[in-house]
Amino acid sequence: MSNDSDAAIQSIEWREDHLRILDQTYLPGREVYSDIRDVGRIWEAIQKERIRGASAIGIAAAYGLYLGIKELPNDSFHSFSIEVKRLSEYLESARPSVRNLQWSLNRIQKTIQAHEEKEIAEIKDIVLKTAITIDDETKRGCKKIGEYGMDLIPKKARILTHANTGSLATGKYGTALSAIFQAHKNNTDLKVWVSETRPLLQGARLTAWELKNAEIPMTLITDSTAGLLMHQKEVDLILVGSDHIAANGDSAGKVGTYPLAVLAKENNIPFYVAAPFSTIDMELQAGDAFSHEERESEEVTHFEGTEIAPSKVEAYNPAFDITPNKYITAYITEKGIVKPPFEQNFKELLKRN
Repeated sequence: MSNDSDAAIQSIEWREDHLRILDQTYLPGREVYSDIRDVGRIWEAIQKERIRGASAIGIAAAYGLYLGIKELPNDSFHSFSIEVKRLSEYLESARPSVRNLQWSLNRIQKTIQAHEEKEIAEIKDIVLKTAITIDDETKRGCKKIGEYGMDLIPKKARILTHANTGSLATGKYGTALSAIFQAHKNNTDLKVWVSETRPLLQGARLTAWELKNAEIPMTLITDSTAGLLMHQKEVDLILVGSDHIAANGDSAGKVGTYPLAVLAKENNIPFYVAAPFSTIDMELQAGDAFSHEERESEEVTHFEGTEIAPSKVEAYNPAFDITPNKYITAYITEKGIVKPPFEQNFKELLKRN
């Protein structure tokens, strides 16, 4: 892959009448693209993390809703709107804690209600156009996140990142990785520490794959090595993503993010969270109100179908943890950098944009 961030992977793409995705469950061993033509397979792809990352899930959900409604009868708006609500709830159930999933479905439902006087066939076309708009806006926004974020990365920076926040998580460019791609493009001679991100190894399988393809210097570490690197002063900043941000600046991110933030505070290391503004939920006051997602215990007790723990052992497998706002140095969004006090500055940025 070229070092130019414009050559970023496009992991999710609308193709006239269906969605094509890069199935992330096969990476890094194989690049497998899947063509999806129905809402059930979109649900399965989101739930099984064939599509993952808040932004990419939001894009997929928007197209999934269109795939679900396109064959519905065109005779009654009342019946049509009931089915839209049912399909939206169905899609949301795939990953209910992901903010962008809720946001994109809500946006389309509001668009449908705003055009209820139109013929249903025309409304279906509007839904597809809205999904394409969400897709395009997300990808453009991620490029802007990278442009803002690279200004926070000094020359020869050693960056620690967690999980996967690149093109695979957003459709194209990424969030935290977008800033890294942009900084590398501008010759900052950086190095990236990549945490493996147990139990599904999004760092080892996906982030390492993206950085290697982009020819960005990186070293893979076990999750438990991060504290040692900070203590040895081998980390200049931490860049992560987020799946849901509360109005006060608390962030729900891939499990393992919170301890990195605490360690960063203890070692006087800047801790930045990169996310599109749509991830911010101004109706949610604080992180203790986030919904929690617990995934299958087999993701911990098994690896690629092989049991790696005693048979029938109990395992706790939360998808996310909560990082309180006091540990976050700043947010990087497509609208700009947001520093504390977060709630006040989120509102100010909304007013200006």
